[in-house]
Amino acid sequence: MKFVGKFVLHRATFVVLSMLVQLFILIGVIWKFYDYFAFFYGVTLLLSAAAVIYIINSNSNPVYKISWIIPILVFPIFGGLFYFFFGGNKLSKREKHKMNSINKKVKEGLQQRDSVLAEIEALSEDAVNQSRYIRGFSAYPPYRNTFTEYLPTGEKKFKRLKEELKKAERFIFLEYYIIEEGRMWNSILDILKEKAEQGVEVRLIYDDVGCLLKLPKDYNHELEAMGIKCRIFNPLIPLLYPRLNNRDHRKIAIIDGHTAFTGGVNLADEYINEIQLHGHWKDSAIMVKGEAVWNFTVMFLSVWDYLDDMDEDLDRFKMSQPSEYKNFDDGYVQPFADSPIDQEPVGETVYLNLINKAKKYVFITTPYLILDHQILTALSSAAKGGVDVRIITPHIADKWFVHEVTKSYYAPLIYSGVKIYEYTPGFIHSKTFAVDDKYGVVGTINMDYRSLYLHFECAVWMYNSSTVMDIKKDFLDTLRVCQEITREEVENVKWYRAIAGSVLRIFAPLM
Repeated sequence: MKFVGKFVLHRATFVVLSMLVQLFILIGVIWKFYDYFAFFYGVTLLLSAAAVIYIINSNSNPVYKISWIIPILVFPIFGGLFYFFFGGNKLSKREKHKMNSINKKVKEGLQQRDSVLAEIEALSEDAVNQSRYIRGFSAYPPYRNTFTEYLPTGEKKFKRLKEELKKAERFIFLEYYIIEEGRMWNSILDILKEKAEQGVEVRLIYDDVGCLLKLPKDYNHELEAMGIKCRIFNPLIPLLYPRLNNRDHRKIAIIDGHTAFTGGVNLADEYINEIQLHGHWKDSAIMVKGEAVWNFTVMFLSVWDYLDDMDEDLDRFKMSQPSEYKNFDDGYVQPFADSPIDQEPVGETVYLNLINKAKKYVFITTPYLILDHQILTALSSAAKGGVDVRIITPHIADKWFVHEVTKSYYAPLIYSGVKIYEYTPGFIHSKTFAVDDKYGVVGTINMDYRSLYLHFECAVWMYNSSTVMDIKKDFLDTLRVCQEITREEVENVKWYRAIAGSVLRIFAPLM
């Protein structure tokens, strides 16, 4: 009974019910106007036609366009209205002005570092083209003098994060999609409270949808009372509006401007296997120390300024780097951000560049394999050309319908020579690339439409770093507990699952 009461009174229940009421009212209004069918049908048909024309001429991904055009054409009375309510990334003029101002500030705060690009260019044209793209379209430059440590499990990330947080003297910045009370978060929160009492500036950003079922209502006020500055990204309001799609999916921790973490690991017990909802949870993260941390600092502050409507002096947080990293030589490191607002799919293009430039192998881990035509073609072409392309996905799904869509891509990939493996102990949440012993990426970017087109994301691109070999080793170690999906399996899939996967795949960009 207590559980039922808690469920009924939960903010999520109120938000969902409110949106359902609005949806039914909208449908009711449309149905009422149905009495004037000839006139109303003509208006809605024109609206749907306008929506289709707008979608066709937009810069959206073609598959995303198809996912909207089909329901609009099938249900012309509702389709156009629904698209204008829920489709696209719509910002008000004021928000666009704010975002443009912040983007300009980010570019000004990040030195272009042409000398580093020149060094990369002397080593490899392919590498400098990738690095130059990231700098040109996300603004974040490459660095030397940076140490990286690959953390192959959530448990190792948790341990290293606590160690570094305890050393903080100036500031701690945290930006996470999911935070949930439990052993992991409570342990970190104890450190944050202690540091705040010592005068360390502690700031936290969390996504409202990501934490909707994880944190109590007004949890930000509880944190503020502890001395922790807190902002909520894109607060969920009980209204039907398109910006529900744009979430902050990043996982970033920054300590004193010289140490940073990112990767797939959120601050919740599931990520360190304190609880197991989908079998064993396999994840990964990366720790960065040295000059490249400045990219993360600017990344965090740009979102903070947007949420806080302020114009902060970035240089106040530019710390001198520890002497051991000033002449550290272990390749090149380029943390970068991806935003749905600029209409540039940076994360997808980074992935495409890695696949298209590969000569020997491409090893990928991803929880979701929901591919557009470009990535599907790139993976297939690489495998057909003799590149060893291997992908690890989960065996136990966290969302059955998403996993069915993932499986629907197995056949065309396997027929092209791509090797697909499922992580048999449970769910793999890691998002990593290792390519040719030269390139590596660790970050928050899933291989699905939400991460590539709708979410705020981040990752670390590496070239000639020893950490690439650590990513590769972890991939090969993980393969030992994976099962390969064979050609026979995809050919003998049950007919109803094949149909379900095919239908769900049409609407994959909307999931």
